[in-house]
Amino acid sequence: MKKIYLLVTIASIVLLVIFTHTSCTQNSESKPLTKEQMIERGHYLVEFGGCHDCHSPKVYTDMGPIPDTTQLLSGYHDDGMLPAGDPQMVQPGKWVMTDKNFSAWVGPWGISYAANLTPDNATGLGAVTEELFIKTLRDGKIKGVGRDILPPMPWPGIGSISDEDLKCIYAFLRTLKPIHNQVPQPVPPDQIGEVLAKK
Repeated sequence: MKKIYLLVTIASIVLLVIFTHTSCTQNSESKPLTKEQMIERGHYLVEFGGCHDCHSPKVYTDMGPIPDTTQLLSGYHDDGMLPAGDPQMVQPGKWVMTDKNFSAWVGPWGISYAANLTPDNATGLGAVTEELFIKTLRDGKIKGVGRDILPPMPWPGIGSISDEDLKCIYAFLRTLKPIHNQVPQPVPPDQIGEVLAKK
């Protein structure tokens, strides 16, 4: 009788171990996301990541600025509203300045402008492939090989997320309304004074 109990106990333990291992293995293997799931996750990541903070023009309310829903993620719009300022104030260790939309930034790196992230072929990401999009954010170079991505774009953090998450962001950005908006090229530090004097 004791042998039967012992065999049943051992068999139960073996079955429990096999079941637990199989169950855990199946749960840890994830299915590829559908296109709709990728877009939904990309939307979540864009919202959570604060992309609108710099890449979307703003509407001012009693509670402060909010993204202009008619121009979401279309980048800096050249409306001549950079503030006049003293270039000496944006030297390393001092201040940085921004425009009313938080889409143009002046600092020791020069003047940087938030990119148009809509799928417009001529002025946005319309002609950028998924592979190039990921390379750009991984390497911190425009189109993966061009000039450095400038502050305040937090590309090192964004570039450290998974390929799947970057693909989800790309998938979501492709669903935006294309907005034709040519963002200016950055201004080098030695030309800040000239640009700010024109304002």
